[in-house]
Amino acid sequence: MTFRRWLCASALALSLGACGSNDEVRETGPNPQLPSIDQSLVPTIKIASPAGWDGEVPTVPEGFTATPFASDLLIPRQMLVLPNGDLLVSEGRGGNAPKLRPKDVIAGYIKSLGTTSVESGNRLTLLRDADGDGQPELRTVFIDGLDAPYGLAFVDGNLYVANQGALLGFPYSEGQTAIPRTAGVELTKLPAKVNHHWTKALTASADGSKLYVGIGSNSNVGERGLDIEEQRAVVWEIDRETGARRTYASGIRNPTALAINPWTDGLWAVVNERDEIGPHLVPDYLTSVQPGAFYGWPWSYWGKNIDPRPRPQRPDMVERAIAPDYALGAHVAALGLTFVQNGNLGQGYGDGALVGQHGSWNRSDLSGYRVSFVPFANGRPSGEQRDFATGFLVDGKARGRPVGVTYHADRGAVFIADDLSNTIWRVARTGTVTNRALPLMSE
Repeated sequence: MTFRRWLCASALALSLGACGSNDEVRETGPNPQLPSIDQSLVPTIKIASPAGWDGEVPTVPEGFTATPFASDLLIPRQMLVLPNGDLLVSEGRGGNAPKLRPKDVIAGYIKSLGTTSVESGNRLTLLRDADGDGQPELRTVFIDGLDAPYGLAFVDGNLYVANQGALLGFPYSEGQTAIPRTAGVELTKLPAKVNHHWTKALTASADGSKLYVGIGSNSNVGERGLDIEEQRAVVWEIDRETGARRTYASGIRNPTALAINPWTDGLWAVVNERDEIGPHLVPDYLTSVQPGAFYGWPWSYWGKNIDPRPRPQRPDMVERAIAPDYALGAHVAALGLTFVQNGNLGQGYGDGALVGQHGSWNRSDLSGYRVSFVPFANGRPSGEQRDFATGFLVDGKARGRPVGVTYHADRGAVFIADDLSNTIWRVARTGTVTNRALPLMSE
């Protein structure tokens, strides 16, 4: 038997041998149901195989229209709107974690079947739609030769890029269409040993003085040993002027996107929680990130619910753990976060957060594969999340997988990075061209 056939046979056995329950469980909201741990010898492994869009587009609410804004990208991840309205897109794939267990090999192979086959871009691409008609007139490679760039931020004429191993700063002049990689200055190195979770989320504080970087764990639940988890599963706060940093929050397994809450100026994140203890555990979540807070990983989840797997157990750490604000559902793989406010999005979408959900691999009933809207009131989640963009998953196959989500206030449009079809989707009110004309600016 060839290795490929062995993997396929093993994968089938895993899927059939550990399917998990499909019973209805309330997985979302501020108080999700947390069923008993369902730990088996082998976890459920199921991912949607790629199908392609074949001329179709995401399904969006009545009154909105979805259109492709850019295609043929090289694994688009996160996006940033520059002061003149240009859209930057980070592109790439990172990570170099070795496989420790046979199921790591099998899971890695199966998950690879649900990803794009294109090479990592390791770059930023600039898209300019100066007239707001939804079709960029200009597309350029903005910065090339990066190392799995992911998070992006802009403050006071400086662009910040979170590579998988370092935070870089670049001077920016409004209207620029390219910056040489050599113009970048390393602000600080980022933890990159093993890099099981390689993505480094990034945002700036409301006053611009600090940068926040999300750094994911090096394992699912500490199975590589806790020594290798030093400065992992944390959010760093970095002084923008000096590069000095401190651990802002910890025990936050994989903070994949960061954003500033516009009503409170506080830091918020979407976080991917742990796997392999059941189809409804543990909910990925949206939360405020409190300074000095501990969110439980790896010893507990959703506050003080004990995970029996880490060794040694740490009841002292469990006692410190706080619960997140809002559950998004188990294994949805939330990777994108943007806020909308003042009813600017229209069509019944007031204050709230848009969340890109990349899609599950650790449950038999596929979850995620969509962009959801979480309503806010008084700066906090205030109701059930609902679909904003779907159609990424059809008949068990994936046309696309959402990653970053960015609201472009000047355009009244939402941009969605789809790293399976390598497309940026634009969602705007039907018939909307632009709220105001944006100048091209000099180059």
